[in-house]
Amino acid sequence: MYPPEIETLDDRFAKLALDNVRLEKLHTGCRWAEGPAYLPAGKYLVWSDIPNNRVLRYDETSGAVSVFLAPADNHNGHCVDRQGRLVSCEHRTRCISRIEHDGTRRVLADRFEGKRLNSPNDVVVKSDGSIWFTDPTYGIDSEYEGDAAPQEIGASHVYRIDPESGAVTAAATDFVKPNGLAFSPDEKRLYIADTGASHVKNGPRHIRVAEVGDDGRSLGPAAPFAECTAGLFDGFRIDTNGHLWTSAADGVHVYAPDATLLGKIKVPEVVANVCFGGPKRNRLYICATTSLYAIYVNARGASWPS
Repeated sequence: MYPPEIETLDDRFAKLALDNVRLEKLHTGCRWAEGPAYLPAGKYLVWSDIPNNRVLRYDETSGAVSVFLAPADNHNGHCVDRQGRLVSCEHRTRCISRIEHDGTRRVLADRFEGKRLNSPNDVVVKSDGSIWFTDPTYGIDSEYEGDAAPQEIGASHVYRIDPESGAVTAAATDFVKPNGLAFSPDEKRLYIADTGASHVKNGPRHIRVAEVGDDGRSLGPAAPFAECTAGLFDGFRIDTNGHLWTSAADGVHVYAPDATLLGKIKVPEVVANVCFGGPKRNRLYICATTSLYAIYVNARGASWPS
């Protein structure tokens, strides 16, 4: 029998959910927990507490939680590149940055066509080294998660940073508020959440999927993938078999590659983001409002590091 946190909606979920595990609360005391990223070399997870302007660190070997970075320019999403460096979305400085191996911070992108970005939200690194990120306005809408400021670009896009030249190009321009994003395991598709309902009445609360062009740089039209049935989708990750594990208001929703909602991991707080971690990439870390949770699943994160 599954624990009460597991809600099965399709028989296929039985292959992903474990019946002898429980949802664990690892830490609480945040205002808005976001942006988890697992660093395998150190066996630790970092995540953002955006309004408190800090990045926290969970040590997987001891269970200890400490402050990784403060002040943190209201970091939001993070990922780890193929060289083990932490790539960050910064609200206050309106940029994408990276912590180099020597600990120094490098700004990778803060403008598009000469205009300041809005407030980068979430980020992924493709195997070719290119960095893809979303740029809604949540960090400049108020003083709560950044600094209130007017838009310079006038829209919210999905961008790509070229690994060689550092050039920033708009990969998708037809989203209201692009948010979480993740590549399919073969990197032939890019899934992108749109949380435009936060700003537009009856606006989007879905995930769309776009085919990556043969050049590896461009995207085709983004087609509907899934509509959120509880609040809004935010951040998400994909496992090695193409299942999509996404945040929602009532927990983590798990979708098959064919867009069937297979089941849920119920969480007692609104979930903002997730990532896979641990030596086997089978521990799902969950950032949910004030807390960090984790649960073991019968799946492994598709990208490594996560």
